[in-house]
Amino acid sequence: MRAVPVKPKSSLMYRIMKHKILYLMLLPCIAFFIIFSYIPMGGVILAFKEYQFNKGILGSPWIGFEYFKAFFSNYQSGQLIRNTLLISCIKMFLGLPFPILLALMFNEIRSKRFRGITQSIAYLPHFLSWVIVVGLMQRIFAPDTGIINELITFFGGDGSTFFMMESKYFYQLMFGSHIWQSIGWDSIIYLAAIAGISPELYEAAKIDGASKWREIWHITLPGMRLTIAILFILGLGNILQAGFDQIYLMRTPGNMEVADILDTYIIRVGLQNGQYGYATAVGLMQGLIGLILVISANRASKRFLDESVW
Repeated sequence: MRAVPVKPKSSLMYRIMKHKILYLMLLPCIAFFIIFSYIPMGGVILAFKEYQFNKGILGSPWIGFEYFKAFFSNYQSGQLIRNTLLISCIKMFLGLPFPILLALMFNEIRSKRFRGITQSIAYLPHFLSWVIVVGLMQRIFAPDTGIINELITFFGGDGSTFFMMESKYFYQLMFGSHIWQSIGWDSIIYLAAIAGISPELYEAAKIDGASKWREIWHITLPGMRLTIAILFILGLGNILQAGFDQIYLMRTPGNMEVADILDTYIIRVGLQNGQYGYATAVGLMQGLIGLILVISANRASKRFLDESVW
């Protein structure tokens, strides 16, 4: 009788068949990215064409890198890039410790009931759209009738300040609302990283007489290092995307000089002015710079920290 060849356990088909249920669950996610991320990438050729409605994308004439030259020769390009980088760096670098600290605090709560309540409260803002969040901010910081201005008036100050209109308050309001809306949801990933740390390490530290702060510093934080590095590397890919929804809604004529970013500029020239090729070129530049930064940060992390995404 002829023996049936057995596929090696390391083969791709063997792993797929073994975990076929997991791969089936993954199919909707793959389909989502194919439909909404990879197929639309064919439209990037608009960045190198002078789009004409009667000829379509493929029939429009090629113009090379003219749109890229036009953007960098535009007097607004420097301000747009500067505003985008500043807002992104504030969110990325200043905002990084907050979800980590919140995850550490949740991890130290011993009452399951109290922890469940506080986590639910912290997660709730994530499910509010920026339309609602900015609407609340406009009510809270409104001149004369806003809660903040009423408190200022109560303590003898001038309660007529329009915080949302003045550029000097923009960064504080932007960062505060960003942290309030994202801190709870972002802490979930760090809590998962903490849950993966072996309890035996904490038991050994207690036997050695380590305090709670020592346990956090020498066990918990090093155990979260890989997660922190991966999220930071992935976050660099969005360094030129400062959060369109939030910034677009927070823009006012008074803070336009600090609130106008690349994303809002793309919407303005692309959809409102109909310059589709020019807007595509600016968006393509954002993506390429993000890709370069992710690859560079991943290599640096692999070299110096021995941790990387791939």
